[in-house]
Amino acid sequence: QVQLVESGGGLVQAGGSLRLSCAASGRTESRYAMGWFRQAPGKEREFVATISWTGGITSYANAVQGRFTISRDNAKNTVDLQMNNLKPEDTAVYYCARGLIFGRGSSMADDYDYWGQGTQVTVSS
Repeated sequence: QVQLVESGGGLVQAGGSLRLSCAASGRTESRYAMGWFRQAPGKEREFVATISWTGGITSYANAVQGRFTISRDNAKNTVDLQMNNLKPEDTAVYYCARGLIFGRGSSMADDYDYWGQGTQVTVSS
């Protein structure tokens, strides 16, 4: 059974930073692309960032490009999301998810099969 556990969420003022981490169970998780999505109250879930299984390819939503950085440590089976210059509109529950095996990463939620429980990020103005 695959488990993804997010951590690092919290309350931060606008302009501040947070670092989210996703820990994946299973010794084979390093073979999968990974992604971060978020869902704000009353809104649909949206893509944030994705990383290929090797870590060599990354992609971001326009709204976070230049402010967020996704990275992974395959030895530790972790995927991080460094979030800088946070804005109130970044407030949401953030989810990590497992993508395609040997994948390059994807912005499509349908390409992900396992999801974490989410971690709340709140940015005050």
